[in-house]
Amino acid sequence: MQYSEGSIGRVFTLRLEDGERVPNCIERFAREHGIMTAQCTLLGGIDGGNIVAGPKDGDAPVIDPILHPVSGAHEVLGMGTLFPDETGVPVLHMHAALGRDGDTHTGCIRPGLDVWLVGEVIIMEILGTDMLRKKEAKSGLALLCKG
Repeated sequence: MQYSEGSIGRVFTLRLEDGERVPNCIERFAREHGIMTAQCTLLGGIDGGNIVAGPKDGDAPVIDPILHPVSGAHEVLGMGTLFPDETGVPVLHMHAALGRDGDTHTGCIRPGLDVWLVGEVIIMEILGTDMLRKKEAKSGLALLCKG
């Protein structure tokens, strides 16, 4: 286990507009406001895009993701973290549950989702932590680690 202690800094409330792309708009906001590390919550609607719904083979040495397309308006609830990559750019890692007509799909939103009508986001900045996302050779993924 790796860990770092921090404290809560600024808290932002965002209203995402219809058609905005997540995670792009959240990462852009973070860069524009100097937010390097944060906890993020998303609540609202999604209509379009893809989620990562697991690896095709969990035992494979290189991760090959299952991309699940999202079409039609869905309710969404997402939770994520924002940490800088090795170049100092804040990157959002968020998983979300998307529901429509009794069916729910859950996964990582990294490939991108489009807001339907409205998305509400709370960003709670974390100060004093030295964690970052660093590419791991074995999996090929940028994983959270001690800076």
